[in-house]
Amino acid sequence: MIETLLAIFWLHFLGDLILQSDKMALNKSHSSMWLTLHALTYGIPLLLLGWKYAIINAGLHWLVDCVTSRMTAHLWKLNERHWFFVVIGMDQAIHMTLLVLTLRFR
Repeated sequence: MIETLLAIFWLHFLGDLILQSDKMALNKSHSSMWLTLHALTYGIPLLLLGWKYAIINAGLHWLVDCVTSRMTAHLWKLNERHWFFVVIGMDQAIHMTLLVLTLRFR
């Protein structure tokens, strides 16, 4: 089980941060196209854990980022750096929680 959890965390890191382009990161807060492209790209590494798991988590990732990316964009404009990073941390915690809770769909 610990190996699965470690795989989830590293696949999440790969999909959410490494594979996310600058255009995705900068535009997903106001463009459904870029948000969708990010979520689909995010799901690719998760295919290693099963196609149902990847599809479910790509969809959940889209929903979470739809909210949190708008929040961070707004906080960045207001120069609210502390709350910007609080929301980034919350975003990551939500993603990790969902990845673990959906393990039964592998």
